[in-house]
Amino acid sequence: MALQFTSDNFDAEVLQAELPVLVDFWAEWCGPCKMIGPLVDAVASDTEGSAKVGKVDVDSQQELARTFNIQSLPTIAFFKGGEVVETMIGTKGVTVDALKEKLAALA
Repeated sequence: MALQFTSDNFDAEVLQAELPVLVDFWAEWCGPCKMIGPLVDAVASDTEGSAKVGKVDVDSQQELARTFNIQSLPTIAFFKGGEVVETMIGTKGVTVDALKEKLAALA
């Protein structure tokens, strides 16, 4: 299961993480977000110990959404060394294998 990132834990869990981090920016009302949610959870289970995987609910974490200029949902951001190194917007190309490959490339 993916972690839940908030403004309270984002710095420690994502920006200071030694492992690569996948962050799924989503909202409850977003249909495509609900489609990829289970994929993100599967990646979280499959990569436990080699990467961190979590979600940010942009409705309850609006400051984080603004900080990372999230304008479309879903947006998946890949972090390494506290920096966004890649993003995927929408659902095109989002598969468990594709997400795992992107995380592995950052390890």
